[in-house]
Amino acid sequence: MSIAVEKITEVLALPEQDRAFLARQLIASLDDTVDEGAEAEWHEVIDRRSREIEAGTVVCLPVEQTFQNIRHELHARRQPS
Repeated sequence: MSIAVEKITEVLALPEQDRAFLARQLIASLDDTVDEGAEAEWHEVIDRRSREIEAGTVVCLPVEQTFQNIRHELHARRQPS
């Protein structure tokens, strides 16, 4: 099977958001297995964390702070020891 160069060029010219959506759909189409055990475990984690947030037993950071912390950690790991 071959895809016409024109079609690929057309897809690459799509806005970033549309290309990202298409990429997710393509990747999802390759993974046709669902690990039911993993799905159940993730639901348990989500439920537990939701209860912790509602009970006020954890402190949530703004997403901007979380991204900044991740960037800082990645930068620190790239530095030579």
